[in-house]
Amino acid sequence: MKGKVWKFGDNVNTDEIIPARYLNTSDPQELADHLMEDWDAEFVNKVSPGDIFVAGENFGCGSSREHAPLAIKTAGVACVIAKSFARIFLRNSINIGLAIVESREAAEDAREGQTLEVDLAGGAITNLDTGKAYTFPAFPDEIAGIIQAGGLMNYVKKAVSG
Repeated sequence: MKGKVWKFGDNVNTDEIIPARYLNTSDPQELADHLMEDWDAEFVNKVSPGDIFVAGENFGCGSSREHAPLAIKTAGVACVIAKSFARIFLRNSINIGLAIVESREAAEDAREGQTLEVDLAGGAITNLDTGKAYTFPAFPDEIAGIIQAGGLMNYVKKAVSG
């Protein structure tokens, strides 16, 4: 995957990703329409399919709702790279098939507007603007399969059907 960087700091919480006032819906597109709205009211009009979020420590902290990674994925964000993720956000992301990568160096070095290329299977990130490359441990097969299938439910359906 290859996309433009949107850069965020430390401790971006789920209420910043999708404001709580929109949690009365579970419609993925409606959630995506309000992605990062309190950070930038026009953000949803700026983000493009394939873009990549890059953040600092503890991305996705706050409540355990899965609305936040669902809004990110439905808005077309291809991947989230952070120094670290809140544990529940990490699990929710995998469960809905949102690609997430912990890479301290890539998160520190990337700048908003740059283009990154991420190879999940190969465990590599390349900053196409600087040429700098980073590595990360590839996901175990089961987790890679869940993300590749688009989420846990799709993965289970595929496994059951053969």
